[in-house]
Amino acid sequence: VPPRLPQLEGPPTAPPAAKTEERANLRFAGAPEITAAGGWSFKPIGRLQYDAGSVSRPDGIADPGLGFSNEVRRGRIGLEGEVPGAFGYKFELDFAGESVEITDAIITYEASDSVGLTVGQHNGFQSLEELTSSRFTSFTERAAFTDAFNFERRVGLSASFKSGPLLVQAGAFTDNIHDLDEDANDSVGIDGRVVVAPRLGDTQLHFGASAHWRDLGDLTALGMTTRYRQRPLIHSTDVRFVGPPGPPVESETHYGLEAALVHGPFHAAAEAHWLEADTLAAGLSPTLFGGYVEAGWFLTGESRGYRSGRFDRTRPSRAIEKGGIGAFQVNLRYDRLDLNSGAIRGGTQNGFMASLVWIPTDHVRFLINYARLNYDDAVLAAAGGDRSYGVDVIGARAQIDF
Repeated sequence: VPPRLPQLEGPPTAPPAAKTEERANLRFAGAPEITAAGGWSFKPIGRLQYDAGSVSRPDGIADPGLGFSNEVRRGRIGLEGEVPGAFGYKFELDFAGESVEITDAIITYEASDSVGLTVGQHNGFQSLEELTSSRFTSFTERAAFTDAFNFERRVGLSASFKSGPLLVQAGAFTDNIHDLDEDANDSVGIDGRVVVAPRLGDTQLHFGASAHWRDLGDLTALGMTTRYRQRPLIHSTDVRFVGPPGPPVESETHYGLEAALVHGPFHAAAEAHWLEADTLAAGLSPTLFGGYVEAGWFLTGESRGYRSGRFDRTRPSRAIEKGGIGAFQVNLRYDRLDLNSGAIRGGTQNGFMASLVWIPTDHVRFLINYARLNYDDAVLAAAGGDRSYGVDVIGARAQIDF
């Protein structure tokens, strides 16, 4: 046997290190959520709201939209998540109307624990009521001014700053994403909102103010007008008892004040909002007003959810899957909308409303509400030309979300 040659022998070769396998994790957080190392996540989101309601018929008004009506109010499906580098995304479609519409389509960036940026189609910072998700409102529809003043999602860039009880939000916006392919839809606007929300013991307080300006662009040059109008609480009817003929609006400036508190099972909220519309007509700049006062009580002891400057999900303390009855809440609201200003006579609506909400489990809600709506200077004349009358409205909703 030939001798070994030490100079040709090296140290024993170590076996290759086992490769670390990166695995995604699946957990349930209201819906299946997939997370992976490095900051990736993916989660489906959606909601389904089915509404039914009825509006009484004043004598002499034969509009077919009065009486019973029903609809799929919202049928949304989408996804949201995070990507490495403190970025995030959300994309959601609504199938409830005659065509599919994009609701949210955003890219987010968390610059720090206090500062966040958002680009894409999203809500501006109009009011507490508008920014509270439809999944968590205390009535089937929001306060009248939010629709009458044409609050909607628009494409833009916004930033938020949060430090303790202070929240500051601001953004610049163009048009709704569905209008961007129209050359005339070249509006630009700026929104700003400041919220101070201290927690004093068991009481959550909320004080806010917002300011808004919007230039409507080429719409007036093309003879387009702006309509300020509102349905009678339920969305499934197309009847509007208030709403002036659309003036040729060049720009809008509006301001809002908001206050709320949550203490144990009790909550209260109030808002006031003024909108001044500058029109092409000399000296015609109507100032319109909307606002509400609301109070609610959880009969089963829960507290209304609140987070980041808006109302949030309430989780029943005794959900039905745990042998309980879920959460029951009653709410009362006075809602005022005034579309009269100088030569603009769009009418006034005074709403006296009550609702009952049942939350059997975290992601299911049933609502029923009643409203007595009293009108003056209504745009629809009743028998004998009467424009001051009242209607009774009943609305109901079945909802599930994930």
